[in-house]
Amino acid sequence: MKLRILKSAVTNPWFNLATEDWIFNTLNPDSHTLFLWRNSETVVIGRSQNPWVECKIDKMEADGVYLARRQSGGGAVFHDLGNTNFTFLSPKDSYDQTANFTIIINALKKLGIEADLSGRNDMQVGDKKISGSAFKHAADRSFHHGTLLVNANMQKLGDYLNPHPLKLKAKGIKSVRARVANLVEFNEDINHETLSEAIIEALCEYHGDTAPVEELDEASLAKQPNLNKYYQQMADWDWRFGKTPEFTHHIETRFDWGIIDLHLDVKQAVIREVVIFSDALNVELIDLLKESLTGIKYDKHELKAKLAELGKAHSELAVQIDDVSKWLTKQMEG
Repeated sequence: MKLRILKSAVTNPWFNLATEDWIFNTLNPDSHTLFLWRNSETVVIGRSQNPWVECKIDKMEADGVYLARRQSGGGAVFHDLGNTNFTFLSPKDSYDQTANFTIIINALKKLGIEADLSGRNDMQVGDKKISGSAFKHAADRSFHHGTLLVNANMQKLGDYLNPHPLKLKAKGIKSVRARVANLVEFNEDINHETLSEAIIEALCEYHGDTAPVEELDEASLAKQPNLNKYYQQMADWDWRFGKTPEFTHHIETRFDWGIIDLHLDVKQAVIREVVIFSDALNVELIDLLKESLTGIKYDKHELKAKLAELGKAHSELAVQIDDVSKWLTKQMEG
């Protein structure tokens, strides 16, 4: 069976995740396909996760960190240029998960690193985890993707993720950090390029065949309409935020002019219903706030603009509206 080798020349996570979807859904599974890629600083959330709960959205925006939502489930992870990601696609009847792991282990051996399989999903060097994998299967094809920690910034994970208290209690951040390691700890000269070359070499040796490396970049979007379609979906605000499961944001505070107890019902990242309990004397203020917030995106920039517009239209209430705007946008920052 022939080989196909794809390598991303870009670090845009929306492009790379779109390429994975394109490979899985569109490519003819008549070959063993390998795709190698890495992302700029990105928080990748699972298909059913709430980004406002999982991530520090405001800090990510300030630092230029991408938010991406993948098609598969699972938890939030942090990617940076210190990760090398690999994706294997094979016809289902010739899919061999063990072979994929063997190729990666052989590649590391070429770089002087002795790794082995740990459980079903992970690879380790000694007792340190250096790689995790996930798998997906369809009627005629099977998919195996994973991440190798080359020189990843372990501290950044905590900068952009809000760890769930139950997860913290169950795992403990310190113990997780203690169990993982970067490959540079075992070979200080290793990097994305040398590792990619070793994986390609190991793939060809294992299958006894060769193939040219196809470089993918933004120009590929024009050449491959299906790839462009997946890219547009990954980059779209409605996919990254709008696919969030329905939730309610409940907050309350006291201003000089009264208490606000606010409930925002959010569905597909749009505020569908607003309930406000308040002892404020001005009932019109409460009605105007409800009316203005209903139907807009659950997005601090849109909310701020909408309330600024409301303040201009009702100058006699501008101070109170500004109070609510500053408070609410601050709360949405997490």
